[in-house]
Amino acid sequence: MTAPEPTIVATSGGHRLGARTRVQFDSLVHHAVDLSGVHGRRPRIMYVGTAIGDAEHFASRMTEAARVAGFDLTPLHLFPMPNVEDVEGAVLEHDVVWVMGGSVVNLLAVWRAHGLDAIMRRAWQAGVVLSGVSAGSICWFEGGATDSFGPELRPVTNGLGLLPYANGVHYDSDAGRRPLIHRLVADGTVPTAHCTDDGVGLVYRGTELVEAVTELPGKGAYVVRPEGDSAVEERIEPRRLPSSSP
Repeated sequence: MTAPEPTIVATSGGHRLGARTRVQFDSLVHHAVDLSGVHGRRPRIMYVGTAIGDAEHFASRMTEAARVAGFDLTPLHLFPMPNVEDVEGAVLEHDVVWVMGGSVVNLLAVWRAHGLDAIMRRAWQAGVVLSGVSAGSICWFEGGATDSFGPELRPVTNGLGLLPYANGVHYDSDAGRRPLIHRLVADGTVPTAHCTDDGVGLVYRGTELVEAVTELPGKGAYVVRPEGDSAVEERIEPRRLPSSSP
């Protein structure tokens, strides 16, 4: 089962504290699963934790979150080596890829070393829903703002480029991100940027932004475009997703 068109769900959310678990999948993850069109069996999720160095404790928490949600989850590890013989075959066997946040710069470097950048493109074209949070959102775009290099935010411009825009994450919770995105768009370092407050996701069919959705009230999505020597911002009101509570 695959999505009818290449689909990406780029988010600043998707996880929350569970009632009996450290992590529970929130509405954005469930929405990515819904968009895959899977029915009649348990959804298959591939979790990719490259951006946090394949931290085993978090892979364990995500596996537990998947169990609670009724999903089958497979972690894809690249440290110290790929944990599957056929990486591309493993990715293509899943309905959804969910990429964890962390260092997008390190993620991109490691993915390229293993050819996972090309694999993700082929999976996207084949209808596997690509999704993720923070670094797992920025990676699908041309670039954005990142703290991968240190506490001071800097641009990253070598994203996978599946989506021909820049991406701004944690737009309402990290005070430095909005002004940096505006500056990078205004001076042409990055193209038009699509940005999300915490709890918000952007849904793309092919390369077209078709909807903004949210798991939290009062949150927004934004498009930042160049205009002359500056940048202008347009707010998009996201649709509230149903609660993911059991």
